[in-house]
Amino acid sequence: MVTETLFTNISQLVTPAPGVQRGAAMRDLTVIPDAAMLVSDGVIRWVGPRADAPGMVQEHDLGGVAVVPGLIDPHTHAVWAGDRLADFEARISGVPYEEILARGGGIRSSMRATGAASVEELVTLARPRLEALRASGATTTEVKSGYGMDFDAERRMLQAVRALQPEFGLVPTLLIHVPPTGGRAEYVQAVCHDLIPGVARDGLATAVDVFTEREAFTVDETRAILQAAKAHGLQTKLHADQFHAIGGTELACELGALSVDHLEASGPAQIAALAASNTVATILPGVTLHLGLPAAPGRKLIDAGAAVAVGTDLNPGSSPVFSTQLALALAVRLCRLTPAEALTASTVNAAAALGLQGRGALAPGQRADFLTLHSPDWRDLPYTLGANPVRTVFVGGARL
Repeated sequence: MVTETLFTNISQLVTPAPGVQRGAAMRDLTVIPDAAMLVSDGVIRWVGPRADAPGMVQEHDLGGVAVVPGLIDPHTHAVWAGDRLADFEARISGVPYEEILARGGGIRSSMRATGAASVEELVTLARPRLEALRASGATTTEVKSGYGMDFDAERRMLQAVRALQPEFGLVPTLLIHVPPTGGRAEYVQAVCHDLIPGVARDGLATAVDVFTEREAFTVDETRAILQAAKAHGLQTKLHADQFHAIGGTELACELGALSVDHLEASGPAQIAALAASNTVATILPGVTLHLGLPAAPGRKLIDAGAAVAVGTDLNPGSSPVFSTQLALALAVRLCRLTPAEALTASTVNAAAALGLQGRGALAPGQRADFLTLHSPDWRDLPYTLGANPVRTVFVGGARL
């Protein structure tokens, strides 16, 4: 039985065009005042002025507020155990990260706690984080592994993501995050020949991500890992240029990776490479806020013609940002995106960063994921800080 609903009394319906948007096109939003939207079986069938809406359809009055597409968070680490509160206090007091590591803190403390947790414990810990992201407007959320001390722990993280998928609409990514202190070559070989084939066989991830950085994996190691991912039918992504530009962004563009994320240290060469490629540049302003790093060059990337997405990078150490809407708002303030560009970056471009089609825009044929705001003006979404401008979240036309 086909279920049709005409959503009406929309003060503004605001959306980018479907599909990835590059450069100046990121500013091109469709704004329909006094709008209506017809949804049938979870898919948008018609959008336009309420005066032109089809008749004889069940109506749902949305109360005279603005409607925007559901946000898509393309970069989170929402599954972890333990906390980094002592690290936070020490860092604010001026203790260098190397000393924090020597005290037993830092990322390896998250790895110890996560590695000791069961799938059930990880699910219990992750659920309220994902609920917070959803309440802030995230209708699709990527979640990475990467805090496992060993391959079994990585798999448990991904199993936790799979357990939560039906509830939250998650996209799972296998993250090769922290190299071992010894036996690097053997570790990379095992990742390529054991971990990735097993994850692909069991359907635990749709993509493989690698942290390419001086203190993490080299460009050559990253190349080998991502080639193994592609050989097993998985998409590829990179963390790159967070602290140093060592060639990760260029490798991402060469390999046709879905996205390269962070980019705080990107310069003219990396910006030019992204502008000339189909790889999405995903910026993470929460890291800039929390760690005091230079902001990723969002303005320069867009002006050069790149496709830019925005994510929270929700994690315990460098970006405890539990709001996808806040990440959007910070991208305006810290990375110099316009409000329109930030909405595009957080919807259709974030979908492209995950290899997803058919979501992120309010147009016929798109999945009916959308938000109603408390305000009649959509610009309250990027404007608001410290409160939630999202009133209601709809996924597939159903209110959550």
